[in-house]
Amino acid sequence: MNSKFNHQTYVVRKQILSLVGAKIDIFDMDERAILFSKMKAFKLKEDIRIYGDETMQKELISIQARSVIDFSSIFDVVDVETGHKVGSLRRKGMKSIFKDEWAIMSPSDEEIGLIKEDNALLALLRRFLTNLIPQHYNVEMNGTKVAEFKQNFNPFVQKLNLDFSADNNDKLDRRLGLAAAVLLVAVEGNQG
Repeated sequence: MNSKFNHQTYVVRKQILSLVGAKIDIFDMDERAILFSKMKAFKLKEDIRIYGDETMQKELISIQARSVIDFSSIFDVVDVETGHKVGSLRRKGMKSIFKDEWAIMSPSDEEIGLIKEDNALLALLRRFLTNLIPQHYNVEMNGTKVAEFKQNFNPFVQKLNLDFSADNNDKLDRRLGLAAAVLLVAVEGNQG
């Protein structure tokens, strides 16, 4: 696995001025941009890529929706270097109306974890009153918290701080965790 996926903390930040498709930069704890993502524009199915270089020539991860418009979309995450499916992420459609929830799935499509928005009341306030309340997600694998994703309060720059330090036994593949964070910024971020 590429060494860029071995960090405990990351910052995922959506670029403000992107003419077509979403562009997202991923920084390490020293605030160096180490990964770059781009959501292809004008596609019927969401198609997001994570690259190892700023020129976006060295593709590392592919995140693709299985179907066109789907309330409970499933996104397959593939390590492009090896060609192996890392796993999938499924948006829990009905639950996500009021509080975002995503299932983390194994390569064989078994549910192995959850990404859940922290607080139902705050989630409702975010959806129906103001999007100025930062989001906070807990990531669990088999009922154990392994990571958290926290949004910074900034109405202009969408930024998510990722902390995998609770994952002492490497239960969550960082490639899958980063793919989830990119999806939250690119897909959930467009719903506000």
